[in-house]
Amino acid sequence: MDMKDYQVTQEEVTRFKERNYNDDLLPKTEDKRNMGVKNFFTLWMGSVHNIPNYTAVGGFIFLGLSPINVMFALIISALFVSAFLTLNGKAGSKYGIPFAMHLRATYGNLGAKLPGFLRGGVAAIAWFGLQNYTGSLALLIMIGKIWPGFLEIGGGTQILGISVPGLISFTIFWFINVLIGLGGGGILNKFTAILSPMIYIVVGGMAIWALRVAGGFGPILAYSIPDATSSINPIWAYFIIFNSVIAVWAAPGASVSDFTQNATSTKAQMMGQTLSLMVAYLMFAFSSVVILIGGSIHYGIQEWNILNLIERWDSFPAIILAMSVFLLTTISTNATGNIIPAGYQLTALFPKKLNYKSGVIVASIISFLIMPWKLMENADSIFIFLNSIGAVLGPVAGVMIASYFFVQKEEINLDELYMNVEEHDEKNQYYGLNKPAYIATIVALILSLIGQFVPTFKVLSDVSWFVGFISAFVIYLVLKKATLTKEATPIYENQSKGGNKE
Repeated sequence: MDMKDYQVTQEEVTRFKERNYNDDLLPKTEDKRNMGVKNFFTLWMGSVHNIPNYTAVGGFIFLGLSPINVMFALIISALFVSAFLTLNGKAGSKYGIPFAMHLRATYGNLGAKLPGFLRGGVAAIAWFGLQNYTGSLALLIMIGKIWPGFLEIGGGTQILGISVPGLISFTIFWFINVLIGLGGGGILNKFTAILSPMIYIVVGGMAIWALRVAGGFGPILAYSIPDATSSINPIWAYFIIFNSVIAVWAAPGASVSDFTQNATSTKAQMMGQTLSLMVAYLMFAFSSVVILIGGSIHYGIQEWNILNLIERWDSFPAIILAMSVFLLTTISTNATGNIIPAGYQLTALFPKKLNYKSGVIVASIISFLIMPWKLMENADSIFIFLNSIGAVLGPVAGVMIASYFFVQKEEINLDELYMNVEEHDEKNQYYGLNKPAYIATIVALILSLIGQFVPTFKVLSDVSWFVGFISAFVIYLVLKKATLTKEATPIYENQSKGGNKE
């Protein structure tokens, strides 16, 4: 794999800016690329150790796998995730371009709008609001522990379908997340650098507590659930876990160029992200299984919500510390996976109206106005909607990786990519709509979702991300080969020859 990076000159950036591109869409020059191995190592720590991920582990145990097998499956999953993020982030780290321009290089300047809108304009904003609400519930519990009278404010009055204490808690947590989003990658680097050691301390301490109250590692490894799905094939259970874990990363993995564009080098982002995810999942695989099973043994229940276990503790300081860390991991996840991509994508959709910070503000306001606490009243429809949005990102990622590595041969012509969009230039390889990419994406999306509507194909939905990614990858390459054979001037015919030279 070619590890040489293209160093964008200030002259090029000035020329692209004169074509009406704002600073947030321009490629990063060497002096602005300040994320090294250490930064990428800490980037995803909070995104691994979050409340939904711990809850999901309980579901994995219900598949019928032993605790040790669940641990192994999580660790192997980290290999898939790290390969996905590092490979799809290579275009960003090589050329210093954000996700919006990476999409354009794949789908064309018109074609990039739909997958970009689905990633940053819909999925990111909806998830930003929902995660803010989930985090605010934990904040409400913590405030209630410190100040019980807070829960009585308003006397049960509902405003827009939420209690006064709940609305205050949501607003506070929402505002904190907005501030982190406005700070962008710079403040996020500092935030995650502080958060990572706190995660190790708190999660490590919780694992020690769980081992002690459960009577050691033996009872935890021997733990089994009577009503677990014991009939499922263990190998298939492994693949279901692989799919569930990588699906969590479908959105940030698709838009990872928004972070890798800041990498000091491709080598730095690949080493940093791989080490980050492997270390994080090694710790997570052990801690999640030990804490959840150990706590369940200790309290005599089958509890998979880690917040409920923390609430049962006798130590008030320990409760506050642990709850605070999990709140911070929610903020980290929300920033990396939701509000930062939303800010960039709204900028890409409306380059003359918005920049990154104004895009973050618009996305944040929308996330508040949709009243996520109302959406949560109907869980079935919400998860069908969000799962559908997430499902399209597997095929998008498949097309992006197939295009960059096998069609474009890791070469992007920046001068053509940053075209003057007001000029009609069909000879530009990135102009218009890349039809094979759209066909592959749509067909793969249908394949990954069909199991939700046709029971016969349920097996496809169990591993929907892999089905979407692999089918889109293969279909796109087949269609591109057919297109290159048929057309006199194919879309990417001169990709390797016309790209920037090292």
